[in-house]
Amino acid sequence: MARFGDGLALGPDLSSAAASAVEQALAPLSAAPDLVCVFVTGDDADEIEAAAAAAERAAGPAMLLGCSASGVIGAGRGVEERGAVSAWAAVLPGARLDAFRLETLKADDRLVVVGMPEGQDDDVVGVLLADPYSFPVDAFVERSDEALPGLPLVGGLAEGGGPGGGLGESALGEGGHGEARLFVGGEIYRDGAVGVVIGGSVAAATVVSQGARPIGPDMVVTKAEENVLYELAGVPALEKLEQIVVGLPEEEQELAGRGLLIGVAMDEYADEHEHGDFLVRGVVGADTDSGAIAIGDVVDVGRTVRFQVRDAGAAEEDLAALLERFDLAPVEGALLFSCNGRGQAMFPDSDHDAKVLDRAFGPAGVGGFFAAGEIGPVSGRNHVHGFTASILAFGRAGDPV
Repeated sequence: MARFGDGLALGPDLSSAAASAVEQALAPLSAAPDLVCVFVTGDDADEIEAAAAAAERAAGPAMLLGCSASGVIGAGRGVEERGAVSAWAAVLPGARLDAFRLETLKADDRLVVVGMPEGQDDDVVGVLLADPYSFPVDAFVERSDEALPGLPLVGGLAEGGGPGGGLGESALGEGGHGEARLFVGGEIYRDGAVGVVIGGSVAAATVVSQGARPIGPDMVVTKAEENVLYELAGVPALEKLEQIVVGLPEEEQELAGRGLLIGVAMDEYADEHEHGDFLVRGVVGADTDSGAIAIGDVVDVGRTVRFQVRDAGAAEEDLAALLERFDLAPVEGALLFSCNGRGQAMFPDSDHDAKVLDRAFGPAGVGGFFAAGEIGPVSGRNHVHGFTASILAFGRAGDPV
């Protein structure tokens, strides 16, 4: 008998699908579950709420955590653009589960996030699910170490049913505001964020696959302001980029033309910076007059950066390589938060990331969803990512964390 299980059910009746998915996830368990995660894809917010309620009933006394999404992952598969429910169940003896609901309040001229449980010495990991419209998830996650020192956060941004959400349309597109649904502890919310802090006797580890490969050399930022890079290695940033691209093979030039990225080295003292050593961000614009490049993050002068490209091959290679080096064995269960830009948008089908985990972990219970942004730590700091696969894996209690 297992400590982790997963389930997947499709069909227009989301309530029946939710009950079925939870029953599948519970079937192999050695005891009653402590935590059940449920993710729902549908085109009607009321039906998503009904599915959450059905999942709550099927889960019994276990803590239920979940959200709506554009696609779900379970039973070794990924499903997008169809009504579906995935469920993941975990028996966590010796664990402490602190559920939370986060809200944003105005205090004078600033916003304050309330609802996070007070940190404890034996906290292991937090799972965070957020509505990207109503919650300042980027700011909260980037500054989480101030309030929760050393606590890794893993999770994703929810998407909703109805216009602009569900069935494959990004929650960040037009019309998605107010459509996401978040559920925790028997309650359903239409805004904010929810999650659970897991502490106590738990063996868990995280990995974030950013799915990009570096091109060109490492470069020191020699002139910058906020998110605008003016000089790289003493050369105007755009000129430096053009020099690098011209020297690439034709195939990589095409990849750079379709979507260029930049990696910010997380360890300035490393002798070399290779795959997985960077926090990857988008290149969002360029100014031919000033020779500047705008990127999706703030980078200080003196930091090391390296341009990156992303394609299906790089994404598969990166994920497989990271899982091969995974230091938690055997993995008995895992939560997978995969970008909605991966799946069938990047690979031949929606099953890709689920299959890679299946090959790496074997018969582990794996559940999750396709997110509008993924949350996970890189080099010990929590970040919100795009086009990544963020994974929280569990081993036997007592194994190294």
